[in-house]
Amino acid sequence: MSARQATVVRNTNETRITVAINLDGTGKGSLNSGMPFLDHMLDQIVRHGLIDLDIRCDGDLHIDDHHSAEDTGITLGQAFAQALGDKKGIRRYGHAYVPLDEALSRVVLDISGRPGLEFHVDYTRARVGDFDVDLFYEFFQGFVNHAGVTLHVDNLRGKNSHHQIETVFKAFARALRMAVELDPRMAGVTPSTKGSL
Repeated sequence: MSARQATVVRNTNETRITVAINLDGTGKGSLNSGMPFLDHMLDQIVRHGLIDLDIRCDGDLHIDDHHSAEDTGITLGQAFAQALGDKKGIRRYGHAYVPLDEALSRVVLDISGRPGLEFHVDYTRARVGDFDVDLFYEFFQGFVNHAGVTLHVDNLRGKNSHHQIETVFKAFARALRMAVELDPRMAGVTPSTKGSL
């Protein structure tokens, strides 16, 4: 099996980002987005998705976290798509329910080649520490647009915003891990009746 890895460098007037990804990793990460709470969430992808990630972002945080959060999602999506390659043999679909104390989230995704995001999280507060939780939508929108993934996110319950979003990221990681897994029964086959994704 060829290595499903990629490195993407994306530089704009607002951010300078490098993402290295290994879809067949062992849960190793080096994360420095400049936003500690986002790094904590990205670490869920590493640990629960067993996807090795190295992310470096130098952004205009003196203005706002928005550009850095969105562009990190964009660059991660680009790296994900490159690492996945022709998608032959993957399971394609993934889903997970994850609880954390009182919070419960469900994530369902399809590596379809068609970007789509349904994001339903009614946060109980607007910020966790200094981080604006609305930016998680921007992160995921950037990811799906460039990864070519259809993603449904539902926080089913929760009273603590930290718990709410952490269950989302853990479920996302588990669903992603399932979807990118190589299915021995589909070896060399594109999982689509159209013959391409």
